[in-house]
Amino acid sequence: MALLGGVCFVLIGLLNEGIPWEMPLVLQGVMGSAAIVTPLEFVTGCVVNLWLGWGVWDYSDLPCNLLGQICLPFSLFWVLVAMAVAVLDDWLRWRWFGEEKPHYTLIR
Repeated sequence: MALLGGVCFVLIGLLNEGIPWEMPLVLQGVMGSAAIVTPLEFVTGCVVNLWLGWGVWDYSDLPCNLLGQICLPFSLFWVLVAMAVAVLDDWLRWRWFGEEKPHYTLIR
């Protein structure tokens, strides 16, 4: 799962590079969750849990789940995580690579 987390971090960082500073951070989180984290979690879950039978996670008991691999509560949680990743990615790029200092709009 650390590999999946690392891939999601890099992809959210790449997505974040194409987004203007004026876009609300909440919307960036929604995009990260809906376009990157949740689909990759579903694909990974189908492979490691359903196909390989590793049983790493099972959301079957949670509301609005799909095959027990993704669910609405965790997809909403990934919005918060994606927001934090976008901020961390910007901060690291600013401190390590001298890119523009991060500034955000939370909501609009």
